[in-house]
Amino acid sequence: MTGPRSQDERDALTVEIVFALVTAGLLAAMLYVAVASPALFGDLGRTQETVWQGAAVAVAAVGFAVRLVRALWLFSRQRR
Repeated sequence: MTGPRSQDERDALTVEIVFALVTAGLLAAMLYVAVASPALFGDLGRTQETVWQGAAVAVAAVGFAVRLVRALWLFSRQRR
C-alpha cells in the first residue's frame, strides 16, 4: 500500500486489532479452564495442581498467540 492511510482504513485496523485481542483473550481463558480443570475442581496434591496449572498457562499462552497472529494475518491478506 502506498501513501498515508485514510481514516476509514485506520479505523478498520483498530477494530480488527481489538477484535483479535478480545477473541484471543477469550480463547486463552477457555483453554486455561479446560486444561486446569482437574487442578481447579479436583482434589489433587500440591505438586499435581502446580503441574496442571503450569500446563494450562502454557497452552493458554500458545492459544492466545496463535489466535492473535492468525486473525491479524487473515485481515492483512484480505486487504491485499
